[in-house]
Amino acid sequence: MKSDEEHITMAKKQFAEELHQVNSSYSHEVPSMKETQRWTRDLVNFLFPIKENRQVSIYDFEIGLERLRLRLEELLSPLERELPSAPNRVALSFFDRMPGIYNLLAEDAHSFVKSDPAAENLEEVILCYPGFFALVVYRIAHILYTLKVPVLPRVMTEYAHSKTGIDIHPGAEIGKNCFIDHGTGIVIGETAVVGKNVKIYQGVTLGALYVKKDLADMKRHPTIEDNVILYAGCTILGGNTVVGHDTLVGGNVWITESVLPHSVVYRENKTVIRENRALDEPIHFVI
Repeated sequence: MKSDEEHITMAKKQFAEELHQVNSSYSHEVPSMKETQRWTRDLVNFLFPIKENRQVSIYDFEIGLERLRLRLEELLSPLERELPSAPNRVALSFFDRMPGIYNLLAEDAHSFVKSDPAAENLEEVILCYPGFFALVVYRIAHILYTLKVPVLPRVMTEYAHSKTGIDIHPGAEIGKNCFIDHGTGIVIGETAVVGKNVKIYQGVTLGALYVKKDLADMKRHPTIEDNVILYAGCTILGGNTVVGHDTLVGGNVWITESVLPHSVVYRENKTVIRENRALDEPIHFVI
């Protein structure tokens, strides 16, 4: 008869074998989450060295770009079987697109300064605004997404999500001069399209009407045209839903159908303020 210790040892061995079998069944290797987050953070600090509080020479930039490219190539190596081309070619293509993305991010930063009266300068936006950080990581990850890199873009945007509370899928399309204020609780789905000069406040959801796996290759999330303002807590759902340009969507609005351009969408409610001494019975608030 086996002792309790022998039973425990056998159970551990069986569990180890089960874990090994499951781990071996995964479709492909994945890059290190820790190294991906570190590379993402270093790239953001490289693009905006004010975060490091130091002066960077032209030589530093040249060497820094090459080091970041080599590190990206290393991150891509475990995914080689899933990539459309070799890791070094994907890494080169990524950095070829960086100048255009950097210009977009510079315009985003200026839109923060122009849009928010609390923003005094670009340095404050770069150092302090979670919405800007989330946009930087999204735009970087979006390049990799368009290069058909699996897994890595999601790891990057989930890193930004964990830091800021802003969940932007790397597949979403976001136009220039985007302004995300406060940001906590914002969700922008994979097939969402956001136009130019759009302002998005906390708690906004650009989501799908419902979740169904066979919709994976369809447009499930809404389109927001140019110059739209989405105030806090509004929810806009559905791949066929279009919010027309120059529209203002008020807080806590729920939209599942298209809105014409130049609209104002808001909830009607009534707030009553009166002196509590005039009440016959006390009000009992349940929170």
